[in-house]
Amino acid sequence: MAADPARPRRAAPRASDDGPPKRPATRRRAASSRGRTVDAASAMGSAATQLAKLLGRPPESVSSLKPTESGWEAQVEVVELERIPDTTSVLASYKVALDEEGALISFERTRRYNRGMIDRPI
Repeated sequence: MAADPARPRRAAPRASDDGPPKRPATRRRAASSRGRTVDAASAMGSAATQLAKLLGRPPESVSSLKPTESGWEAQVEVVELERIPDTTSVLASYKVALDEEGALISFERTRRYNRGMIDRPI
């Protein structure tokens, strides 16, 4: 049977004295060696979703996200008490810790404030 010239050929495995052939490092493997298996966008979504399940309230926003040695840390804003007008609604800021795979490790409420309140320098 003749070989089809349009069909690409696979390289034949080479015999080596070093043991089994080594696979090239992939992007995922490189990420896990740095301690991060999820990217920032995935970590942000994971923090908001998991906190919402625990609190029973949807998150308003994720106000900060930063990598840590053990995973990610996020600040998630949640409406705790809806009022009319909505500028008087009470919000809370939660510090959420995620492991390197994006699983929630811990959370704590760090601040409560009215929606209409603005931060001012001291």
